[in-house]
Amino acid sequence: MLIHVGFSADPDDAFMYWGVASGTVDRRGYEFEPVIEDIQTLNEWALQGKLEVTAMSLATFPHVAGRYVLLPHGASMGSGYGPIVVAREPLSHDELRQTEIAVPGELTTAYMVLRLVLGDFPHRELRFDEILPAVAAGDVAAGLLIHEGQLTYGDSGLVKCVDLGEWWLLETGLPLPLGVNTIRRDLGPQVMRDVSAILRESIDAAFENRDEALHYALGFGRGMDAERGDTFVGMYVNELTCDFGDEGRQAVRELLHRAGHSTQIQFVE
Repeated sequence: MLIHVGFSADPDDAFMYWGVASGTVDRRGYEFEPVIEDIQTLNEWALQGKLEVTAMSLATFPHVAGRYVLLPHGASMGSGYGPIVVAREPLSHDELRQTEIAVPGELTTAYMVLRLVLGDFPHRELRFDEILPAVAAGDVAAGLLIHEGQLTYGDSGLVKCVDLGEWWLLETGLPLPLGVNTIRRDLGPQVMRDVSAILRESIDAAFENRDEALHYALGFGRGMDAERGDTFVGMYVNELTCDFGDEGRQAVRELLHRAGHSTQIQFVE
């Protein structure tokens, strides 16, 4: 059986997939094909049920919970850090509410959380990797950065105005769940369990062969050097990536509740 695995074009997702990509883990007769796209595209495809397994923003999950189930691993979750709003000069929350902010998509968790912080604000959707250069060039006043832009914005002379992970930790004491991995329900319970186990073993294999997995992951870092790549992977591939645990599950429920979603959370067990 062919399983398409969608993940975003960034080092942490690639790091987690290394065990499958390298053939290190037993695929149990399944064939895996990676589908690498920006997260907003994966979110839009999830609405259509296009891929058997896909990363998506947690903000998108309530819209597809009838079709997909959460995998208990593979989440991108940071404690005290997360997506950031940057500008060419410091801007207060009140100023940001009146400022057009470039966002990586209205289906992203970053956009959902920023709305919790600011309320409604003027915004423009751009592909995630176009936001930082657009702010630096003055094409837009501020931008919401995800992925490696959280580490590299200073190189472009930009300043951080809001850190969503920091805000969330102060609000709740919980890590901020951003991206989740999901699997389509119509595969059936046995296939879902098999594929879940394989992908969990892929994460374990990456930890056990960190140097090789990191080398593979840096190919998705858009010029990020090895030191920053290692830092970024360490931020978003952590013990909560291996399993949500009670804390991660609580964080998911709390964030969706605050955003007004009453979705029943179901994991592949």
